[in-house]
Amino acid sequence: MSKKIQAIRGMRDILPEQTSLWQQVEAVARELLNGYGYREIRMPIVEKTELFCRSIGEVTDIVEKEMYLFDDRNGDSLALRPEGTAGCVRAAIEQGLLHNQVQRLWYVGPMFRHERPQKGRYRQFHQIGVESFGLAGPDIDAELIMLTARLWKKLGLADRMELQLNSLGTSEERIVYREQLVNWLEARKEQLDEDSLRRLGSNPLRILDSKNPEMQSLIEEAPLLSDFLGEESSSSFRKLTEMLDAVGIPYRLNPRLVRGLDYYCNTVFEWVTTELGAQGTVCAGGRYDGLVEQLGGKPTSAIGFALGLERLISLLENGENELGQTQMDGYLICVGDKAQEKGIILAEKLRDALPDLKILLHCGGGSFKSQFKKADKSGAQFAMILAEEEVENSQIGLKPLREKGEQKSVSFSELVEFFKNKSL
Repeated sequence: MSKKIQAIRGMRDILPEQTSLWQQVEAVARELLNGYGYREIRMPIVEKTELFCRSIGEVTDIVEKEMYLFDDRNGDSLALRPEGTAGCVRAAIEQGLLHNQVQRLWYVGPMFRHERPQKGRYRQFHQIGVESFGLAGPDIDAELIMLTARLWKKLGLADRMELQLNSLGTSEERIVYREQLVNWLEARKEQLDEDSLRRLGSNPLRILDSKNPEMQSLIEEAPLLSDFLGEESSSSFRKLTEMLDAVGIPYRLNPRLVRGLDYYCNTVFEWVTTELGAQGTVCAGGRYDGLVEQLGGKPTSAIGFALGLERLISLLENGENELGQTQMDGYLICVGDKAQEKGIILAEKLRDALPDLKILLHCGGGSFKSQFKKADKSGAQFAMILAEEEVENSQIGLKPLREKGEQKSVSFSELVEFFKNKSL
């Protein structure tokens, strides 16, 4: 026997029992985003490595340690996308979407990072990303946060999420703060862990995002970026919080929230939960006003967020929610050759008449008893029984499977009306 080939470590199969919930979450998000005027864009999962080095930053963990890189046959260095924003910006510039235009875009798909696999973190993971271009805010900042808050309501998760907010200010303000922070940390170098020592000379703000428990007391004492913000940055952030207050969205100001990518500025936010252990951030984003120009476009205001579908799905699976398996309306049992021939035709006619009707047609034969067991296991509302006697009488038997009720016979001509009356 040949050796079994298994999935790559950190990459997993999403089975049919799970995909129904994924589809429903994606459908809710799609409807909500369309309602806010966002349009879907689809980008390649492979991009030039240079795109991520220039956008994310060459000294970030993603570029230094986590990207999947390879040279193609032409010798070009390519990467599986580790996040979606850079590719979306590249596409918007290349396709001329930003010429004196406001764009509200969204996308969904897999991302790839070579991280240590653990619960809630995979090497292939899926995100819904939302990006807005050409709007300076803070009203668009507020809209994106309100949009996510409405998504949690629609999914029944509003009371299980906490919104955390911060402002990173402008690049000039961060340069001044960075110098002060480095000086402060240098004086306490013996208290830094290995990761922090590595980041001290390259990306010191990321030290504030350390999850090492032994680092937390030091981080709490570090200088605050908010003390280095100018009036314009402070005023914009204050207007954002006033808008959120006006619509009743609670939040917590987190002065240590910095985000892990170099391109962020001004508003940053995260939606976090305490129910997923260490991987508690479900949705995160912020402003990246300099990225379009950095990648070859004209200066353009921009803000976006990414939502981790694996973590969101885990959260839904951990609690009570109305989303779940797609429920079949009927399971069509066909006993005998004549019934099988008639069943296929009948099922298609029902689907023509009632496009929303969900019917599972039994295929492959088998006894009535075995088919009925499969009908019950399918979760269908009704077993639709078709044997030679029913075929001869142009009738079908209907047996309720999820509630009490007697089996009844209905003529073929009455079947459409029956399901209509059942509001299926």
